[in-house]
Amino acid sequence: MKLSNIMPFMAIVALLSFSSCSTDGDMDESIEAIEVPVAPQAKQIEIEIMELINAYRINQGLNPLTDHSTVKAVAFTHTDYMIEVDNVSHDNFFQRKQSLQINADANIVSENVAYGFSSAESVVNAWLNSESHKDNIEGDFTHFDISAEQNDAGKWYFTNMFIKR
Repeated sequence: MKLSNIMPFMAIVALLSFSSCSTDGDMDESIEAIEVPVAPQAKQIEIEIMELINAYRINQGLNPLTDHSTVKAVAFTHTDYMIEVDNVSHDNFFQRKQSLQINADANIVSENVAYGFSSAESVVNAWLNSESHKDNIEGDFTHFDISAEQNDAGKWYFTNMFIKR
């Protein structure tokens, strides 16, 4: 996704500030949903992250989450964006939320992002050691997916999205 394609949305997002994880709230945004591309094939690190999250959820007495190709595709667009702008953020979260509401019948949407971790275990442990990220992992969701991509220097960027249908 090229930066020039999302510039109109960035002006709106510049007015908002986001924490290290985003959750569905009472805010009603009117940003148009992003077009959902085809989800890329899952990488080994992504599969491991989802397995670790589900193992943690099961250990906590929570339902395991089901992977979802539309969630993965939307997560991928954000990971690609973060690499392009060289910044870990929740920019355009409400755009992704709206896209998942329209294209995946999501009622609730949340996400965790990260940068620089080199293994599935390290990124999941970091999220579990952060109260807000842990809240998302333990949240009342039904589906999830993740995008993990490397920049030109080989550093990993992660977008883990959760939805409830």
